[in-house]
Amino acid sequence: MKKILKLQGLDCANCAAKIERAIKKLQGVTDVRVNFLSMRMTLETQDDLFDSILEEAKKLAKKVEPDILIS
Repeated sequence: MKKILKLQGLDCANCAAKIERAIKKLQGVTDVRVNFLSMRMTLETQDDLFDSILEEAKKLAKKVEPDILIS
């Protein structure tokens, strides 16, 4: 499953790169791209694991950027 999510509160391109690297390490993630300029994240995972991976991705993003909102 591939989904494009909106990011709010992402402050810098370096943080976007850190978030992308962290999420890529999650098991079940096929591909992830965090675009600082468009404030979007493209997340591609196995269909049956999408919801659980999304929750883990949100937690990882909060560790890097505490004020980020992903929707």
